[in-house]
Amino acid sequence: MENRGYSGNENELRKRAESNGSLNTPSESPTVVEQYVAMKKEVGLVSGVALIAGTMIGSGIFISPVGVLNATGSVGSSLLVWAGCGILAMFGALCYAELGTMITKSGGEFVYIGEALGTIPAFLFAWTSVIVIRTSSIAIICLSFAQYVVTPLFDECGPPTIVIKLLAAVAILTIAIVNCYSVVLAARVQVFFTVLKIAALAVIIIGGLVMIGKGNTQYLQNGFEGSKTNPSGIALAFYDGLWAYDGWNNLNYAVEELKHPEKNLPRSILIGLPLVTILYILTNISYFSVMSKADMLASSAVAVTWGERVLGSVAVVIPFAVACSTFGAANGTCFTGGRLCYVAAREGHLPGLLSFVHVKKLTPIPSLVFTTIISVLMIIPGDISSLIDFFSFTAWLFYGATVLSLIIMRFHPRTKDWDRPYKVPLPIPIIVFLASIYLVIAPIVDSPKIEFLYAALFVVGGLIFYFPFVFFKLRLKCMEKVTMAVQLYMEVAPSKYEPSS
Repeated sequence: MENRGYSGNENELRKRAESNGSLNTPSESPTVVEQYVAMKKEVGLVSGVALIAGTMIGSGIFISPVGVLNATGSVGSSLLVWAGCGILAMFGALCYAELGTMITKSGGEFVYIGEALGTIPAFLFAWTSVIVIRTSSIAIICLSFAQYVVTPLFDECGPPTIVIKLLAAVAILTIAIVNCYSVVLAARVQVFFTVLKIAALAVIIIGGLVMIGKGNTQYLQNGFEGSKTNPSGIALAFYDGLWAYDGWNNLNYAVEELKHPEKNLPRSILIGLPLVTILYILTNISYFSVMSKADMLASSAVAVTWGERVLGSVAVVIPFAVACSTFGAANGTCFTGGRLCYVAAREGHLPGLLSFVHVKKLTPIPSLVFTTIISVLMIIPGDISSLIDFFSFTAWLFYGATVLSLIIMRFHPRTKDWDRPYKVPLPIPIIVFLASIYLVIAPIVDSPKIEFLYAALFVVGGLIFYFPFVFFKLRLKCMEKVTMAVQLYMEVAPSKYEPSS
């Protein structure tokens, strides 16, 4: 779908273009104005680290590391899994660092898979992520945010579901407005909430160290007692742990807006991933300083239980910390989800209108609005967490495909000599690729459910749209009028990719 701007009010568009100074001269066509804008590089090292760490640290580490403990059976094994998940996430991120510094386009997996494996796998990734994974993630995160904000205001019966859903919708809309208004503002919001959530984890870690200093080590001394060695169970433990690490690839969705990506992408990863891994391990140690295995497995919100036992009357800061953490994670997910939709549209895999950018603010408003609408709709169903659970295995399917793309590009005659400012040792992508195969197959083998088939059919079902609209380039006549109206109303214009200098 072509990135073309329509001139229902050509003079008005031209005035906006000239006042902005960033658009090219319109074409001589009396009905079509070829005007292009490019995204600015406004994400630095600090905001890059915040985009990675701030999206990774969501509600999971505060609410329930129960899944890892339940699957491993012991304190020692669970801590090893948390460390192993951090190492695997780091390995995956280093693979993405090579890809992101070699191909300085935003869009993450969509771009890399398309380059090495072709347009069909790339489209299926964009289809699944834009329609389900990213949008449902935003919805779930904001529902968690709403739950922790309103629960203290009600009695033990809890808040009405409609109140939680309305507040979640307000949170999504607020985040969308921030991201539409300014890239700089969105980055500052991300940095602010990242600092808050790291401070909250620091409180838990310090409190745990104080308790250990007082001799509260009885639960930690159990070590590997009761460890489970079932291979599928270990895989599921990694699955639960890696969910808390999800977001390690987020900066690759906005490489075009990253200052000096050849330097700042690897640096952001090398700072953000070890930081989160250390925080997660120390936080779990702090939990075990005051909670037994049975206590943790019985808790619906581990950090809240910890706060009640250690902080006493000031334990209210924990729900506040979870709310801040979830809001920041939702902001990062919205930022990157909008970029994926934007790049897929720019490459012709979604309607071209979604690749338009505001002529002054230089934010991808149509793609952000589209992502926001779907996210709000995702709030309506009673339980969408089960939806994302069954689509989670597809995430590692596409991670594996992306790492395979890296391996292919290392040896393919067309790409093997491409400049690589950062080059990861070859054993690392091989390890990540094999791990991804394991993580895709293990949950299906351990607990085969018809929903996994439905999820797979949804992914493949994207071909129904690929062949008419992408392969055969079918155009709907009504889209010209819609594009013209949206372009004038939102003050947006087609965008183009400008390689990093």
